[in-house]
Amino acid sequence: MRIPVFSFLLPALLLSCVLSAANAAVPCEGGTVFEDRNGNGRRDSGEPGIAGVKVSDGVTLAATDANGAYRLPPVDGRSLFVIKPAGYLSTRRSDGLPDLWANTRTAPGPVLKFGGMPVQPVACRNFALRKAKPSPNRQQRLDVVVFADPQAKSQRDVEYYRRDIVEPLKHDTAIDMGHGFGRFYFDGIAGDMGISLGDITHDDLSLYPALTAATTSLGVPWLHVAGNHDLDFDATRDEDSLLTFRHHFGPDTHAWEEHEATFVLMDDVIHQPGSKPSYIGGLREDQFAFLERYLPTVPRDRLLVLAVHIPFFDAESGRETFRRADRERLFALLQAFPRVLLLSGHSHTQRHVHHGAASGWHGATPLHEYNVGAACGAFWSGVKDADGIPDTTMADGTPNGYARLQVRPGGEYSLSWHPTRLSAGNAANSQAMRLSAPQVLRRGAWPAFAVHANMFMGQDDTRVEYRIDAGAWRPMQRVVAPDPWLVAENTRDDQADALRGYDRAPPAGPSSHLWRGILPTDLVLGEHRVEVRAFDRWQGEQRAVVQYRLEGAAE
Repeated sequence: MRIPVFSFLLPALLLSCVLSAANAAVPCEGGTVFEDRNGNGRRDSGEPGIAGVKVSDGVTLAATDANGAYRLPPVDGRSLFVIKPAGYLSTRRSDGLPDLWANTRTAPGPVLKFGGMPVQPVACRNFALRKAKPSPNRQQRLDVVVFADPQAKSQRDVEYYRRDIVEPLKHDTAIDMGHGFGRFYFDGIAGDMGISLGDITHDDLSLYPALTAATTSLGVPWLHVAGNHDLDFDATRDEDSLLTFRHHFGPDTHAWEEHEATFVLMDDVIHQPGSKPSYIGGLREDQFAFLERYLPTVPRDRLLVLAVHIPFFDAESGRETFRRADRERLFALLQAFPRVLLLSGHSHTQRHVHHGAASGWHGATPLHEYNVGAACGAFWSGVKDADGIPDTTMADGTPNGYARLQVRPGGEYSLSWHPTRLSAGNAANSQAMRLSAPQVLRRGAWPAFAVHANMFMGQDDTRVEYRIDAGAWRPMQRVVAPDPWLVAENTRDDQADALRGYDRAPPAGPSSHLWRGILPTDLVLGEHRVEVRAFDRWQGEQRAVVQYRLEGAAE
């Protein structure tokens, strides 16, 4: 992984707008993208412009000339942004986010509870980039940290997010310098970049600065997708529903380029005020206009990643949760790319979907969508641990956490899920799966009881096997059913005569990554060891162990 170098200075506006006789600002129609060699955020003598950098307002696409200059007339209400080219790093805004965008707002918009987008006079804007330096930590791959649904409802939840997601990630990636003083975290070593897949908050947009401060403490360039809980719900039309989000995070359609992958991040929440449902998944005409201009410029020798909030698949049988016409139109644009990965959030469960003709994909191979589990898990619910952090296991039995996407040159990629905590009292836990089994069975009982393995990154074709007492390996059967561990947690909540946590665990729902193996009861009395192994497509063989006991019983 490479350690990004950022400028910590606020960028200055480097080109002056021509003033009229009345000394009022005349809209500027361009600027420069330049190489910030000394890292101070402003263009100094000898710092050249960078040719061929793409600049957009979410609809129109321009490119810088040989001197790094671009021309893009401002349009009120749009966000101007630079598509960071491969081989360069962005400078950093005062809040720690990449400084690659500027909003245009010449007249007051609707009055919104959380402020919306304030008036910002149009000024010529230069953008600073720094050349990426080779790093000894670089392992010939791009390392991307992926959060879905941090979804803080309150400052208390922001602290859960910081303590449960961000701080452990720092600890896990800290470096032992060998001097005996322990491990140290250095700015930016958690990954090469990060993405949050929407629902940054749970309707309280005033929490954005606190959440951003926690996230950017990782020192990683971080990009944000908008979710349905990031909307200005008092906006009366979809066009105004992300004004506050855009004030804090910039354009709701954005792109970012690396040598190994191209990232396109899009708002796919269509706000429908006054209707039921109040939103649906889909894309706007201006987004298709951008894609139709931008995608032909994207190299085909790398991975193309589309990051959104609402999944492209229909989450409910018989109900359109993503507009089918939009999905088919999008998939047609993607069909020419040999390697495409879709990333989505929203569901607070985890699954892999491989799109085919039934969902409008007609490529040579199925189109992979990874629906990423939530950082907040089940909305920061459940029993708190010794550190005061809720268990917050999701409805499909997946523990909360974050994902990593690693991309190698040529576009080959791997994915992994990183639980932040698993229940300490369950010895069957591993980072890859959770096992559930009865503790004791009667010897000679009808063999109807099973060990269950919830393989968090499991897919339909994942090979999962088990063996008893180091015997022969036998296949486990994939089942679509609730996770027994969460069912038991629901029962404990039901039987408690007082609240066990601020919110109880979610009702267990069908899990798409659960396997079952019958436990034999014709073995000798006593303890028996059950070992499970699963073959993860990217991480290889994963193992976990649990025990059960056979006892004799008098009639």
